[in-house]
Amino acid sequence: MAIKFQYNKTSLNELNKQLKIRKNALPTLKNKESALRLEVKRAKEVSDALMEKLDASLKAYEYLAALWNEFTPGLIAVKDVILKTEKIAGVKTPALVDVIYEVNEFDIFKRPLWYSDGVDILQQLAQIGIESEIYREKMRILDYTRKKTTQKVNLYEKVQIPGYKEAIRKIKRYMEDEENLSKAASKIVKSRHAIEEEEEQNNDN
Repeated sequence: MAIKFQYNKTSLNELNKQLKIRKNALPTLKNKESALRLEVKRAKEVSDALMEKLDASLKAYEYLAALWNEFTPGLIAVKDVILKTEKIAGVKTPALVDVIYEVNEFDIFKRPLWYSDGVDILQQLAQIGIESEIYREKMRILDYTRKKTTQKVNLYEKVQIPGYKEAIRKIKRYMEDEENLSKAASKIVKSRHAIEEEEEQNNDN
């Protein structure tokens, strides 16, 4: 990215200001990047742990597999998933508050003894699966922000800060050269003026 500037003091002051802003922001951005990287890892670990728990639970209830067919179709459904917003490293992410289930009425006396327990088991399994997905979404949001932050760190560190420094160096060199030329020109003018005055005096004599 080319830094646009002019060879004058106003441009030099503006570049110094922009350079200072980026230098001051860089440590904060790097800390945010590290924090987000850690939180992405944490969210993934929780999501993976919940999926493992779900798999383990499904295996534990495998012996009931044949009994699931006795459930009335549409007996239980997820009516609503209540979420709240949770800020992690300054990023808004979803967090599970509750899962609302809709269970159709059934006559407990006309159903097997395990029927009510089966409904509870299904709710538990659904809860684990939903929570795992929410942590997966949390991980996705955090990772997206981390990537954006990494891009900004790289932009500041590898492009803009060196670019501003180089532009400042060029302006300073130009201004120094201009000052030296001005001084040299002034000396020449004074020298010529002195010679002219001396010649005039000689002519008068």
